[in-house]
Amino acid sequence: MTLSQLAEIPREYLIPTEVAPLLGVDPYSISVMVREDKRTGRSSFPFPTMRIGTRTKIPKRPFLAAMGYKEGER
Repeated sequence: MTLSQLAEIPREYLIPTEVAPLLGVDPYSISVMVREDKRTGRSSFPFPTMRIGTRTKIPKRPFLAAMGYKEGER
């Protein structure tokens, strides 16, 4: 999936399976890192992450900005 395809997703958040290929990691690794970050109070990513119960969510706009995507790019 490309950054412009992610930008077209109608939700305001992304999930690890959507961003993992762009980061070059396994989706499960993202979830584990976010869980560990919340436990330790640090941040492993240059964008915000959320943990809701057992679900990991990534705010779409900050993720796209961190990845260098600019509105209107293809």
